Amino acid sequence: MKHTGRLTENISELADYIVKEMPVHSKIMNAALENLSNVDIRLLDEYINFCRQRGVEIKTLGESYLTIVEDTFNEQLYFKKNGKYRYASFAEVADSVYFNDEYMSLYMYGLALTSFLWPNHIEIKRFFEKTLPKDAHGRYLEIGPGHGYFMMKAMQESAYEQFLGVDISETSIKMTSDIIHNYCPDKDGQYELMLSDFLTAKDLEPDSFDAVVMGEVLEHVEQPDIFMKRIHELAKKDAYIFVTTCCNAPAIDHIFLFNNHMEVEKMFTDCGFAPCQSLILPYEGLSLDETMEKKLAVNVAYVLRKL
Repeated sequence: MKHTGRLTENISELADYIVKEMPVHSKIMNAALENLSNVDIRLLDEYINFCRQRGVEIKTLGESYLTIVEDTFNEQLYFKKNGKYRYASFAEVADSVYFNDEYMSLYMYGLALTSFLWPNHIEIKRFFEKTLPKDAHGRYLEIGPGHGYFMMKAMQESAYEQFLGVDISETSIKMTSDIIHNYCPDKDGQYELMLSDFLTAKDLEPDSFDAVVMGEVLEHVEQPDIFMKRIHELAKKDAYIFVTTCCNAPAIDHIFLFNNHMEVEKMFTDCGFAPCQSLILPYEGLSLDETMEKKLAVNVAYVLRKL
């Protein structure tokens, strides 16, 4: 691949590996690299260095990213043919994804890279960084921190004093712990990570959180409305509530299908929330109407308030 002088050696090496292994991805990768801001380049290079310091080399990162691409492509073919996601229950995917340490590690590293290389994921990351209150205080809760990047950014850029992450995957808990320990070494005493099902997690008091963040979780559960009702119970009246999900977006562990963003917003209203800010991202290169007509993926992100 031809690289501009802006790119670091890490990023160039990663891009070259990905395109070597999947040449048809060359155009997409070139567009992704051109879309990176100077800040994105610095942050991605820092993340790659963080991974390499932990023994995760460029080849493994490339394989992780390609795992996401290949699995998503296969699920898109299934969705196009059948009009539904392949799986519809947590039990069908739990052992092969969340409780499979080898696959989950690849999945999480690959997903973290998409936050820099997929246009819609980049925009969601920027939306979170823009809307996150910088001077609010209190307790921050993140449901399903996954690779830990969003929780780490919140610890870096906000004034919340206590942080709690709840995840069902032991791999995700470890990855989140590693990234926080690396990027926020001065805050070791300010966070806790809980390996638990969010719905049954103990010691979560009603009306006790000043911020609740839940990125890319609702499509992974059988009854997303129950998660939203639980958030409503735990969040304070004026809490910052940030939620993302997707519509018509097949993936190996997506089990709940939202057909459009209106269904998402109706669920929020039914569960006692109103959107304050929203980001609706159609398929790259298409309008929202065209995307919905073709039943292609729409990514959505919301800042909510309790009614």
